Amino acid sequence: MDQRVVPELLSSDQPTVAKPNESELRYHVGFGNEVASEAIAGTLPVGQSAPQVPALGLVHEILSATTFTAPRSLNRRVHMYRIRPSVGHPEFVPMQPLATNRFLSAPFATAPNPNQMRWDPFTIPVREQDFLEGLITLCGNGSAAQQTGMAMHVYLANRSMVDKVLSNADGEMLILPELGRIRVATEMGIIEAEPCELVLIPRGCKFRVEILDGQARGFVCENYGVPFRLPDLGLVGSTGQANAWDFQIPVASYEDRKVDTQLVHKYAGNFWETTLSHSPFDVVAWRGNYAPSKFDMRRFVVLGALAFDHAEPSIYCALTAPSDIVAGPNAELMILPQRWMVAEHTFRPPGFHRSAVSEFLALIKGRHDGKTDAFRPGGASLHNCWAPHGPDNASFEAGRKSDTSGPVKLADSLAFMIETRFPMSVTDAALHAPERQTNYLDVWKGYNGLSLQA
Repeated sequence: MDQRVVPELLSSDQPTVAKPNESELRYHVGFGNEVASEAIAGTLPVGQSAPQVPALGLVHEILSATTFTAPRSLNRRVHMYRIRPSVGHPEFVPMQPLATNRFLSAPFATAPNPNQMRWDPFTIPVREQDFLEGLITLCGNGSAAQQTGMAMHVYLANRSMVDKVLSNADGEMLILPELGRIRVATEMGIIEAEPCELVLIPRGCKFRVEILDGQARGFVCENYGVPFRLPDLGLVGSTGQANAWDFQIPVASYEDRKVDTQLVHKYAGNFWETTLSHSPFDVVAWRGNYAPSKFDMRRFVVLGALAFDHAEPSIYCALTAPSDIVAGPNAELMILPQRWMVAEHTFRPPGFHRSAVSEFLALIKGRHDGKTDAFRPGGASLHNCWAPHGPDNASFEAGRKSDTSGPVKLADSLAFMIETRFPMSVTDAALHAPERQTNYLDVWKGYNGLSLQA
């Protein structure tokens, strides 16, 4: 579609959509970059942000995500030039329960559980449900209202959100597709993502998820804390891990549609709704550094030991929401892609360990080097703070007997892990899900160790 829309259409009663076709989606690049984007040339003001009358009679609106005096490198905001201001809506009212009523916010009624847990891939139900209706909360910590901690959800969807949008004031949403492609329409533009890619939706940004392949499944990390950022690299230097230029930011596009649209607003753990008389994706131009983005996790630059032993798992860190420099992060994303394992005379799989952080691990593709086939793509595990865990018995024995004289490639594989310093509470829905492997602890049974008695 030609994006050179004539200005007269902005004041017309006819619907106008300046939106690229699927094959024409374009992106800016750079995580946290200062971006200027226009769907119509000349709509961004020059030399100022708030002209008396913006081009085409648009409305100037700012979305601020940090305190105004935050350090420049951490300040997050975006200037939007839209057809209608966001404030033009009826009063929000408490929302009726969702279809599943299982999209929850921490704190939960259940106490953190010290037991190791694992789930098979979750089943997408036959009944129709969209991304919002298909969100099921698995675990979380902290408090959405106090803006600390995080929650993990799984989404199970088989239809697109139609004339419905979500705005999450509680936290940014890190969406990790595992099955099926999705198209995410946002105020700043359109993102398409497939399994092995991630989409990061900023706190407070309105968005809609469309299902492109009939059904979709994946995970969502809802971060209540400070916004995700790229971790400092220290001795690694200026490049490596998740490189800023591999993040893609949507180019401005807009919808000028006068259609009743349900706006669902998640606020302090509760759901509110109102009905807009138009699509809220009416931002014609924007500039700033607070925008949705996507990242192909297969582009993660893997670091590792080249001689012997293991490097610390921090080498897999892609995004971090810091909390305490010693105790650990509020939330942190680790990416475990395909890679070469080359350390000689070394036990190559992940070893047994106990940690001060909680670990939520999910498999997107292939296999995990410390697990057998009982851990499949779409499955997930939770090892809370201080819970002992490590390779299952079969992987342990294989790791001890394997030939380490040459390199071995863990091919066609991708997993991710969310780490958090806080203990995780598990929801009733996850505890009693048919997908939960209630015999998970059996994978470590049968190892009796050696007898050192003479």
